[in-house]
Amino acid sequence: MTELPQGLLDLIPRHLEAQRWYAGHSGPPLERVDLEWGDRLWADEEGIRSLWHAIVVAAGDRYQLVIGERPAGERADFLHGREEAMIGAIDRAYFYDATLDGELARTLLEIASGGSEKASFARPISAEQSNTSLVYDDRIILKVFRKLHPGSNPDVEVTRTLAEAGFEHVAAPLVIWRDHGFDLAFGQEFLAGGTEGWALALTSIRDLYNSAILGPSDAGGDFAAEASRLGRMTAEMHEALVQGFGSASKAESKNLWRALVSRLPERLSAASDLAGRDLLTSAGSLLGRLAQVKDPGPFVRVHGDYHLGQVMRTDAGWFVLDFEGEPGRDLSERLGYASAFKDVTSMLRSFHYATRHVLTERPQSEAEGLESVAMAWETHNRQAFLDGYSDASGVKALMAPAGSAPAVLTAYELDKALYELDYERAHRPDWVSIPLDALDRLFHEGEDVG
Repeated sequence: MTELPQGLLDLIPRHLEAQRWYAGHSGPPLERVDLEWGDRLWADEEGIRSLWHAIVVAAGDRYQLVIGERPAGERADFLHGREEAMIGAIDRAYFYDATLDGELARTLLEIASGGSEKASFARPISAEQSNTSLVYDDRIILKVFRKLHPGSNPDVEVTRTLAEAGFEHVAAPLVIWRDHGFDLAFGQEFLAGGTEGWALALTSIRDLYNSAILGPSDAGGDFAAEASRLGRMTAEMHEALVQGFGSASKAESKNLWRALVSRLPERLSAASDLAGRDLLTSAGSLLGRLAQVKDPGPFVRVHGDYHLGQVMRTDAGWFVLDFEGEPGRDLSERLGYASAFKDVTSMLRSFHYATRHVLTERPQSEAEGLESVAMAWETHNRQAFLDGYSDASGVKALMAPAGSAPAVLTAYELDKALYELDYERAHRPDWVSIPLDALDRLFHEGEDVG
């Protein structure tokens, strides 16, 4: 039976609008949601505490909610300072996001695993954005998907395929919760003691900025060796993706390349108002060179949202996380083929973001003096990553021909910078200058692209 407590559905629109993972922030206020599925997953013996599960449709998208219920007046310290987690009160009970409730989170793991996994401790990862992740006993990490799509979730599908192909740089899949035609949650081995690539890069950059040394290879926190290892692991990931998913035909690859290039003028024109200048005119010679590319190389399945926050360094090496792709792109595009350079350029863009992020920590007068140092770090580590990638034994078969490679690399970096521009405009207006600076550099460098 599909049901929720009387009146609860009416409280969900305001709750959804307060969530970082709700996709309708740019649209009109959400007036209502429709209940597609509702059920009580668990209740205590007295029936006063419950765990509810709901799939709702809001502004055309499906969302998953796991909702805790407690009697009015009962304390819930885990909600302190988390107003966005409160859904509201009805009669003698109040309702909230159950992923913050340790008891209910542990219950959720048992349900999701069919009883095969239990834990004594659960904690949410606060940095999660498009989904919600819970760590159990520092042994399992369970990702609760928020925006749902029918069929297999890309993160589940790709991770399982890579693991089955013998790729050793993904955490072992442990739990798949699938019901009502959706992948609802995905559990993997928790990489205890691992450090996110973003954090390692920031440490390296801060070390360089704090020193009197202007050469990134001379600073104590040189990142180049890790960038090279990361590049090699990325190549191995692409080889495993081809093993698991195959590749597009040569004709399809060319069609996909032409579609990518053909969309760029419209996107540049749309971004010109934000930039305060005619980006399409600035990109004119570059676009002409991209249109002349006859062979972009093979198109394959890729990670799709590859950056320093999606990789983790452990004692066993680099690991890749989260294969859902860029949340702002349609699912069909995320599941499609692309040049392996899409992932390569996304990581290169992340290097640029890291240098700019650390500059924002400095006074403006000091940051201006570090611009050349920032560029030196980025250039040094870009090259290390590219060298590590191209040195992998089997990756040359996945790359564009030598004559086309610079143009394909530039096209995907341009595509990513335009995506970043849209993202920053919507979420972090103060960071718009970062992709705009990248566009200017690409236009300048593009004059030499063959």
